[in-house]
Amino acid sequence: MTVNDRQILVTSALPYANGPIHIGHLVEYIQTDIWARFQRLRGHRCIYVCADDAHGTPIMLRAEREGVSPDALIARMAEDHQRDFADFGIHFDSYYSTHSPENKTLAGLIYERLQAGGHIATRTIRQAFDEKKGMFLPDRFVRGGCPRCGAPDQYGDSCEACGATYSPTELVNPVSALSGDPPVERETEHFFVKLGDFEPMLRQWTRAGHVQDEIAHKLDEWFTAGLQDWDISRDAPYFGFPIPGQKDKYFYVWLDAPIGYMASFMNLCARREDLDFEAFWGPDSEAELYHFIGKDIAYFHTLFWPAQLHAGGFRLPTAVFCHGFLTVDGLKMSKSRGTFISARNYLDHLGPEYLRYYFAAKLGAGIDDIDLSLADFVQRVNADLVGKLVNIASRCAGFIHRLGGGKLSGALSEPELYARFLGRGEEVVAPAFEGREYGRAIREVMALADVANQYIDEKKPWVMAKETGREAEVQAVCTMGLNLFRVLMTYLKPVLPATAARAEAFLDAGPLDWRAIGEPLTGRAIKPFEPLLTRIDMDKVEQMVEDAKEPEAAPAPTGPLVEDPIGAEIAFQDFAKVDLRVARIEAASLVEGADKLLRLTLDIGGETRNVFAGIRGAYNPQDLEGRLTVMVANLAPRKMRFGVSEGMVLAAGPGGADLWILSPDEGAEPGMRIK
Repeated sequence: MTVNDRQILVTSALPYANGPIHIGHLVEYIQTDIWARFQRLRGHRCIYVCADDAHGTPIMLRAEREGVSPDALIARMAEDHQRDFADFGIHFDSYYSTHSPENKTLAGLIYERLQAGGHIATRTIRQAFDEKKGMFLPDRFVRGGCPRCGAPDQYGDSCEACGATYSPTELVNPVSALSGDPPVERETEHFFVKLGDFEPMLRQWTRAGHVQDEIAHKLDEWFTAGLQDWDISRDAPYFGFPIPGQKDKYFYVWLDAPIGYMASFMNLCARREDLDFEAFWGPDSEAELYHFIGKDIAYFHTLFWPAQLHAGGFRLPTAVFCHGFLTVDGLKMSKSRGTFISARNYLDHLGPEYLRYYFAAKLGAGIDDIDLSLADFVQRVNADLVGKLVNIASRCAGFIHRLGGGKLSGALSEPELYARFLGRGEEVVAPAFEGREYGRAIREVMALADVANQYIDEKKPWVMAKETGREAEVQAVCTMGLNLFRVLMTYLKPVLPATAARAEAFLDAGPLDWRAIGEPLTGRAIKPFEPLLTRIDMDKVEQMVEDAKEPEAAPAPTGPLVEDPIGAEIAFQDFAKVDLRVARIEAASLVEGADKLLRLTLDIGGETRNVFAGIRGAYNPQDLEGRLTVMVANLAPRKMRFGVSEGMVLAAGPGGADLWILSPDEGAEPGMRIK
């Protein structure tokens, strides 16, 4: 295949700079990376950009809780995110941040053009206000009972139990998720995009093949219900961009977040002379633009985002590709079960390409959820990658070195078989990858791997090698086998880039390339074979799950704070077994990857204990050091994914910011037993 003039820009949804990457996130980035790598392998120019989504109330509050600036928090998260992505082989041409001068300029420009077109409305709204915190509350920072089904502890915009949507004012016994106090209502002026102005354009665009059928059907429901004005403003305090010409008003994070795609590419253009921003984003652009996103944010990317682009004078996406969610062993990911697995925890136990392959084997072009069955994961990786694919090379390479001096035969013994492999690549594998039907591509490659192994089984080079004078036949069979392996490894290079690089070093014939496999490798030397992949041990998977376990936090209060009911009685002799000791907090620090925990080093009288305490929402670590507290000293150690917790610190309160550790009176000393 020859290089053509396809110019492609792809993006993934921007990860929120408020926490680490987990395996659920990785579905999307692996899906996008495979597609981008495939396009390059076919000879196209494909650029992949992304960024951290760095604005919003949660980031502001987390930074405050940790005692750092929002800028410091997002800088740390950006470093962690990029390290995780790189270690999973996810290659970005540009990874940037929405908290950037380019994004601020573009957001201001689009807003001004929306305003000039008469698409901005202002009106006074009533919104929940936390008097203790002195701030208006986003919907998801108000919790209470669902007004439809009565389920407790639901967000202010939707119920996770019954799926109902509503406003925070409809909640039963609402409380602020920040202070635990019931919020009050206050009036404030907000700015809205009149989304209905764009309905004719949006109807036409969404029905022209730019979104999947499932999304198009959902959009029809939204059109039928009527497009609502979109609130694009938030009140101070808020971490984001100020709205031009306004005081104490900021752009809602969802206005500038997708503009981050443009900003990331603009920053790349400033660093590369061969790229032109207008050629990809201008209204007359002939380049292809694709967004890969989760189905939960389709509304933003298929209604709000095209409206912003249209009003701003920019081109619209060629397509928006949505995917489903990840379940583990058929269930929603859970911290208590150990299936809420961070990218880093996975990498501490297993190779990244095993997960890349398994996700690819599961992914199709639709929006169905995919399941990571841990037992199936181990079986499929071991059977497919080790037992089939790598097995082809390992069965053949030794004979080439032992009987052929490390040099391949001068011609293929089965050119028709080789042509069959090339044909299936063009007929099935390439169209499947292009159409994001990765599972279909994987099935075809593994079917061809079966054919290659059957060929070797039928020829039995290990038998011929024992017979004098048949060295050339053995060399021919193994040369054929290694060429079939080369073709299959090329097809899987977008999925297994690191394994492909090791195969390239072994074959010593340059990069594996879709165009190059038209000519087989013959009459040349190869390097000695070294294992390309090893089998997964189920014990490692089980240890990964164990290390990911974290006790479920108690639910936040959902109504007025009342005295908790008394629990079941226990005998005095049982209570007497609890060893309560005075402890001095020698050191306190944040726990990376845990939103509610602090790591405490406790002195209990000549002995030091390490304890993880769920008090992060109430205390800054530096404020605790040197204080006396009370701990349960004879609690059995608990292994957590962050380390071993050797006791429990006693605290009281409803939770969140309202939590107080017990402090002994003056005169208490570390190690004293409380009786």
